[in-house]
Amino acid sequence: MDLNTVTEVISPARPGSWRPGDAWLGGGTALFGEPRPHISRLLDLTAAGWTPLRVHDDGSVEIAATCTVAELADGLGRYDIVRQCCHAFLASFKIWNVATVGGNLCAALPAGPMISLSVALDATLLLIGPDGTQRRVPAADFVTGDGTTVLRDGELLRSLHLPAAAFTVRTAYRRGSLHRHGRSAVLLIGRAEPAGGLTLTVTAATRRPHVLRFPSPPRADELAGALAAIPASEYVDDVHGRPVWRQHLTRHYAARIVAELS
Repeated sequence: MDLNTVTEVISPARPGSWRPGDAWLGGGTALFGEPRPHISRLLDLTAAGWTPLRVHDDGSVEIAATCTVAELADGLGRYDIVRQCCHAFLASFKIWNVATVGGNLCAALPAGPMISLSVALDATLLLIGPDGTQRRVPAADFVTGDGTTVLRDGELLRSLHLPAAAFTVRTAYRRGSLHRHGRSAVLLIGRAEPAGGLTLTVTAATRRPHVLRFPSPPRADELAGALAAIPASEYVDDVHGRPVWRQHLTRHYAARIVAELS
């Protein structure tokens, strides 16, 4: 898709560069995917030189918003859940080397696997406003609906912070699609907590992530009750799957995950 209304590209861009009609440019795989006639300038973040991955002394990990899927897979692919979410893109190496972690989050598509990963691992996101002010938001609260986030005008996603504990727990992953190489229609991630609890993250099937936390592995009725609390209107209805099918598959995968982690 050509963005034929764009008259200028600012590179490298900084928070103070933003003005109405601008759009932050990461990999561009989502930005260039559809017409955006309101955009007149692109602010290039890839030229900012942010370090893609940084491992801190306490074992936590900082992922720059401009980190590509390929860089994430290369740096953290030894962890099953990271590798699985990277492969959920079902994309060619070309996309892997261009698409960014931050771009996938900000596009806020229900099937975004970086949304699934960041929410499941309790990531915290660093946001920077046009005046340079910073705020941190839990990944679980970042996406508010299909294509919508908590980002304010001119605000950008700078990085994701993953706690060290995220890499020491057992996880279970289930993904469903209508087609072998189709977009994710259901993507669930379970996490066994050190204290004996279980956390279940529901994405792709719903318009925004839903996190279910249990103090201990739930019984079948407890799991069914927690899943029933997700409103039926939350389930996505599009060419990639009907809501009733997504809801059914969510329940099926949730039960499989609980059995595996228990």
